[in-house]
Amino acid sequence: MSPAHSTEPSIAVDRVEGDGVRLRLLGDWTLEHATALGAALRDAPATARAVDATAVDRLDSIGVLQLLRHARRCHLDFAAFAFRPDHHALVAAIEDVADERPRRKREYGVAAALARLGFAVADNWREIVALVSFGGESLVKLLRMLRQPRRFRPVATVAHMEQVGLDAVPLVALLSFLVGAVIAFLGANILADFGATIYVVELVNIAFLREFGVLLTSIVLAGRTASAFTAQIGAMVGREEVDAMRTLGLDPVDVLVIPRLLALLLTLPLLSFIADLAGLLGGMTVGAYGLDIPPPAYFARMQDTMQLRHFLVGMSKAPVFAVVIALIGCLEGLQVKGTAQSVGERTTSSVVQTISLVIVLDAIAAIWFMQMDW
Repeated sequence: MSPAHSTEPSIAVDRVEGDGVRLRLLGDWTLEHATALGAALRDAPATARAVDATAVDRLDSIGVLQLLRHARRCHLDFAAFAFRPDHHALVAAIEDVADERPRRKREYGVAAALARLGFAVADNWREIVALVSFGGESLVKLLRMLRQPRRFRPVATVAHMEQVGLDAVPLVALLSFLVGAVIAFLGANILADFGATIYVVELVNIAFLREFGVLLTSIVLAGRTASAFTAQIGAMVGREEVDAMRTLGLDPVDVLVIPRLLALLLTLPLLSFIADLAGLLGGMTVGAYGLDIPPPAYFARMQDTMQLRHFLVGMSKAPVFAVVIALIGCLEGLQVKGTAQSVGERTTSSVVQTISLVIVLDAIAAIWFMQMDW
């Protein structure tokens, strides 16, 4: 029983087997005795490897924090500290939030800037390695699914195809139509100076079939779908549903990643095709109503100048972009730490990474195809 009066905190040193030292805490370890707590722990032998707090009469958050700091200072395992059963809930709660301290003020100067640059480079390198490793793991388990078809989840795949593909058709079509119209307007203003307004047909066709159709679709899905994947999986991590899957013997990659990856692989090329059609329609609309190029003449010019290779070059990028978007979205979701702040940070990171990587890969592919004269 706790005494009715306040008791000063103290530490008794006990000898245990093997010439070890154990600290036995006594008295009240509360805010009222905060100064005495710090002094008692500073005077305690640094060689002690065990702490027994079962004899503590009263304990509050200050006492737990002081013990946490002592454990870190002396490199002790705080999980090995012994507390009374009625103190366990308080100790667990304080231990969970002990690291949430205000951030230090941002340092300025050349050294601080170089340090931040180094940390950023190292962090980006870790992200690249993690993405490559996750891609390899997903590929291995996708091949395993071919040998073990029972692992395939058709219902989840079709549901994600609806979410990723069908629900995104209006947005992709509208944006592609408007971008096609803008390209036609800008091209016509420049080509009119050379009396070559009719060449706006080739400009819109080549631009959309090779680049803008698949790129616009990928950017829309990077912002719309990658963020959704990260938020969904991150919420499941926070609610410990992923841990429950592992406990039940289910592989989270089979359950969460593969259906989303297959859904994007199937729907992104189809959405890119719809974007191509919408962009060409936008260019034709501008040609018919703003450039005095009637639709029959526009179609005839398209038939004479359009080449299949431009369409194939654009569509060849779609599966690569689909893999990038799906892997980054799922990987960032699995890396969520379980807090609402972590979900927000990982969702933002997935959008930034997918859009940046899609644009970089598209630029590399454009240069390579151009050098190959394709």
